[in-house]
Amino acid sequence: MGDPSMLVQQAIALKNEGRYEDAEQLLKQALAINPLSSEAHHQLGLVYCFTGMFDESIQELETSVRLNPEAVQPRLDLALTYSMLGYEPEAKRELEEVLRRDPANEMAQRQIVYFK
Repeated sequence: MGDPSMLVQQAIALKNEGRYEDAEQLLKQALAINPLSSEAHHQLGLVYCFTGMFDESIQELETSVRLNPEAVQPRLDLALTYSMLGYEPEAKRELEEVLRRDPANEMAQRQIVYFK
């Protein structure tokens, strides 16, 4: 089936080219091999967000954060998705956690002002 980390890297390249369906398929393959891949869940959450599948996006991003709570980027992407969908308490909570883990995070610093 392939190396899951290579599949994720290939999927990221496809996602960056706007080839979301192809990226989704590779990420699902990676997750079939390693369902505990935080990065595969993170990237699949982004693909779902970019394609308007917001419930699925939140679910994948939450899974990524649960699997790797120390990772800042998946948590930031979850916060931004919450914010975009109007889930203000959830967005604020995640942004505060990003800033607790990475006080210099510029995106979180810019976004948290909307919740003060």
